[in-house]
Amino acid sequence: MTPEVLAQGVALVTQAALVLAPPQARVTVQPGALDPRLTLAPCARVEAYLPAGTPAWGRTRLGLRCTEGRVRWKVMLPLTVEVLAPAIVAAVALPADAPLTEALLKRVDVDWASSTSPLFDRSEPLLGRSLSRPLAAGQAVQAAQVQARQWFATGDTVRIQASGAGYAITGEGQALGPGLEGKSVRVQTKNGLVLLGKPVSDRCVEVVL
Repeated sequence: MTPEVLAQGVALVTQAALVLAPPQARVTVQPGALDPRLTLAPCARVEAYLPAGTPAWGRTRLGLRCTEGRVRWKVMLPLTVEVLAPAIVAAVALPADAPLTEALLKRVDVDWASSTSPLFDRSEPLLGRSLSRPLAAGQAVQAAQVQARQWFATGDTVRIQASGAGYAITGEGQALGPGLEGKSVRVQTKNGLVLLGKPVSDRCVEVVL
């Protein structure tokens, strides 16, 4: 593999990583090594390509194929892709169920590719929420580690914002379940009609009819 082929492959991987990366991210690609047991036929032209379905971040693979040679072979080169960008981390060690405040969080550069769940580049969406597991100081806050925000409790009176094709109405009703962020909840209107909606803010449910 020539330096030109490797540079072509690194450029392909970098471009793919930047598509998913947060703004102003810095992508670094660390090429691995081919299996030393491989015996490849001579090739006049080797091309790098991205195999379908391979991840753009973290441990991934770059395809190499012979396009001009007696034997048209294909091999996979292991790579490690780091995506460095600012993210919110724990400023100090935090226990589970700890309510998050500005004083407990800070923004530093981390490798987004090493996280198994989405990260946060701003602290605002985290304020007032609680952790579902402890975090060490300096550890990035992942979406899967944050408890869903509860906008209201079962039995609370809620505002129902219903909309359909060309109209929108607002009324009051009663929550038939807890209003957890990102999860559907049933609400009952004053005339007894049961609707399914999404909690969107404090004591507020959005229903699409």
